[in-house]
Amino acid sequence: MATAAPSAIDETSWRYPGWRVVVACFLAAVCCWGFGLYGHGVYLTELNRLHGWPTSLISAGVTGFYFLTATVVVFISDAVARLGPKRVMLIGACSFGCGVALLGIIDALWQFYAAYVLMAIGAATMHVGAISNVVGLWFDKKRGLAISLALNGASSGGILVTPALVLAIAHFGFSHTILGATAIMAVILIPAIAFWIDRPAAHGASAAASAAPQWTRGAALRSRHFWNVAATFAMALTAQVGFLVHQIAILQPTIGRPQAGLSVGVLTVSAISGRLALGAFADRLDIRRFAALSLASQAAALFAIMWFSNTTALLVACALFGLSAGNVITLPSLVIQREFEAASFGMLVGLSWAITQFTYAFGPGVMGALRDLTGGYGAPIAMCIALDIAAVVLISLRRSPQRA
Repeated sequence: MATAAPSAIDETSWRYPGWRVVVACFLAAVCCWGFGLYGHGVYLTELNRLHGWPTSLISAGVTGFYFLTATVVVFISDAVARLGPKRVMLIGACSFGCGVALLGIIDALWQFYAAYVLMAIGAATMHVGAISNVVGLWFDKKRGLAISLALNGASSGGILVTPALVLAIAHFGFSHTILGATAIMAVILIPAIAFWIDRPAAHGASAAASAAPQWTRGAALRSRHFWNVAATFAMALTAQVGFLVHQIAILQPTIGRPQAGLSVGVLTVSAISGRLALGAFADRLDIRRFAALSLASQAAALFAIMWFSNTTALLVACALFGLSAGNVITLPSLVIQREFEAASFGMLVGLSWAITQFTYAFGPGVMGALRDLTGGYGAPIAMCIALDIAAVVLISLRRSPQRA
């Protein structure tokens, strides 16, 4: 049953029920990124150690995870419209949790792939596209802030979940840690979704979003305007994800492993700060100009990382890169909100994110191949800089609100 709308809708009031939806989506993002994106490295290391499975075969499962997640994300808006956000996210949370739990008891490689299929389906319901869909039902004027706060769970997952997994595995072993962590995730996440996430009564943003959509996926894929947005952030996130995966390997030879590890923390804290700042001022910003400045700052940070060897300079460069790292995830939704009709918001965000994830899945592999071919990280970093500059040029092309 849809939550009743208050007589006067005030999105700025913390009593507005949409903020409970944001909290639930924040927790979903913590779990999705903590046990998903950031957890892959932990699983790869431990499963290789425990079972002796080749790293290449485990990595293939990670690649499949990204591709399957991207495929399912395309249809999340349809599922939310038909089943409602609560059912979709509950089904996804259960699927994701079962997949993670299976990692603790598997003893064959095919079981690992089966677990990753469950995880990928579940992750798609708690992905950027899904969270933007669900939060977008409740917010209009404060959508930028709401999405930014919800997606801060992504960075928080890296800070809270992954280090805890590593420490717990050292004390309790991989199997016990994974099963215990999954139980904790279920106790926290499932009640939050069940009690706080719902479809709002028709008003404001939800009323606009429930109107007959003008856009279809086919029309979007034929639209240069849509590709202007999708291609911009596909290039930007290919560069960003590639760098983040190789960050420690890039910096460790110059400043040592402890400082390289510190740079990850600096970047993550900076990402949270940048996303909070964007959320606070999103409704007053020229989003395209802000996106261009954000991507240009990442190119500048990568240039500094390529040329400087001083520890302080490199940590400052990582902080600069981090300021926009979280925002690059949030910005596609904000651009689509400003420039496309509200009824197609969920579908267009999901389609854009599917294209982006299909693209950036290749980023770490391409960077690794370039590093092996050239014997260093100069060429891979130059590739990331070129992608960011191309994205700056593309997003700087002025666009007006579009109809299908």
